[in-house]
Amino acid sequence: MVNNSAQAAAVELCYENVNGSCIKTSYSPGPRAILYTVLGFGAVLAMFGNLLVIIAILHFKQLHTPTNFLIVSLACADFLVGVTVMPFSTVRSVESCWYFGESYCKFHTCFDTSFCFASLFHLCCISVDRYIAVTDPLTYPTKFTVLVSGICIVLSWFFSITYSFSIFYTGANEEGIEDLVVALTCVGGCQAPLNQNWVLLCFLLFFIPTVAMVFLYGKIFLVAKHQARKIESSASHPQSSSESYKERVAKRERKAAKTLGIAMTAFLVSWLPYIIDAVIDAYMNFITPPYVYEILVWCVYYNSAMNPLIYAFFYPWFRKAIKLIISGKVLRRDSSTINLFSEEADIE
Repeated sequence: MVNNSAQAAAVELCYENVNGSCIKTSYSPGPRAILYTVLGFGAVLAMFGNLLVIIAILHFKQLHTPTNFLIVSLACADFLVGVTVMPFSTVRSVESCWYFGESYCKFHTCFDTSFCFASLFHLCCISVDRYIAVTDPLTYPTKFTVLVSGICIVLSWFFSITYSFSIFYTGANEEGIEDLVVALTCVGGCQAPLNQNWVLLCFLLFFIPTVAMVFLYGKIFLVAKHQARKIESSASHPQSSSESYKERVAKRERKAAKTLGIAMTAFLVSWLPYIIDAVIDAYMNFITPPYVYEILVWCVYYNSAMNPLIYAFFYPWFRKAIKLIISGKVLRRDSSTINLFSEEADIE
């Protein structure tokens, strides 16, 4: 009896003296500080890294291209993950408690799903853009225009927001598993389990764009390989200025496709374990331990912080834009017309 009383007293609750409160996971000060630092750093990086991408592309007129408009919309989705999702998830993950109210729990879940799927749909549109640019670089400007880019952006946001709010805000995700939801629910928790029908749709919404992206980037790299061989074989022959220009354009588009292909790969590596676990959970009565779930969720969140790092590493124009923004030179009257490209940097 004494041991049982001691164990009961040692258990911390999210809300003391509240019936049905969730149990709080306690960490010693060291691990607690490390967790807050690591997760908080991801949120800060997602916010400020993507904000730099947005400012750079919108401010410098030289970057106003259909592809870059897709990238800036993608950065908006990742920025919103960093602002509306990650800070609150940091507290939830470390404290194992939700302190922000039931209403914002629903919005948090809707934002989480909306912005993450918006990222996926944007990346799919970008893969189509890159495919056209690499396979037919000279007529690409007439095929993938600013109007087409705008339509892709609107549809990406529309489908992701509609899907998320129609499921989680209406409670449709809990239909048919009400008893299980009641058993899993406690005061101070913020869970959004998906029933089998909705998790299958979620999987298809992830799987179909993913297959399309993998197929398109596979075709892109085959075409790029063929173009590289063709350029090498013609290197010993005199070239006209038009042929030289075509080669430079083709090389630039291959470089952009490679960079965005890396961004796509990072997205898939981050998302795939979470999606697989969500499907398994729906069919196995949610057996995933909480700490495993949190790890998988944060792999998805951290993807929102990765794209600016990829751009900074592979795009010389982005590094130059960052320097101009941080130094305050963008405040000058004619800064929007600054040349961010050099011939070497453009095709580097």
